[in-house]
Amino acid sequence: MLVNNVGGYWDTRQVTADGIERTLAVNHLAPFLLTELLLARLKRSAYARVVTVASQAHAQGWIDFDDIQGERSYSGAGAYSQSKLANILFTHELARRQPRVTANAVHPGVVSTAFGAEDPGRTQRLLVPLLRPFMKSPAKGAATSIYATTAPELVGATGGYLANSKARRSAPLSYNQDLASRLWRVSEDLVRAD
Repeated sequence: MLVNNVGGYWDTRQVTADGIERTLAVNHLAPFLLTELLLARLKRSAYARVVTVASQAHAQGWIDFDDIQGERSYSGAGAYSQSKLANILFTHELARRQPRVTANAVHPGVVSTAFGAEDPGRTQRLLVPLLRPFMKSPAKGAATSIYATTAPELVGATGGYLANSKARRSAPLSYNQDLASRLWRVSEDLVRAD
């Protein structure tokens, strides 16, 4: 089993050493590449599962292939939402391409972590301290990921989205198969770029 649990938020646009916008690279391309690199091994397993931690923020996301790296227009919230929509599109496409691998996306809830602390914008500095008492503990935030990786009833239940350890509907755009297929191809190109 593989749990892709990564999340970064940057108010200001940053690029990796490879020249890729950081939110896209960390939140989407890293899990995409790791899954791709481990796929042959996963497929040899009797009960292969890939769980990708997304976010309800995906519902505000869209994929602008003409500016997927935010070179013309960037906002931290927009980049984050796009990356989390990409996580769910990736999960749906993985489920379609690899029917022997159970692939699901999960929303952990709003969890009390150091998320966003590396580039603290207004939201991080002002809202997070006020909201922290209402956030889930990291242990409670992990519960849905644990459920998705261990629940016997999810064997073969693939391409889903879970929150609070229950199946949920993700945003309508996340079910666009053409968008998912195109994102997969673009992601392959980006992770293979020199």
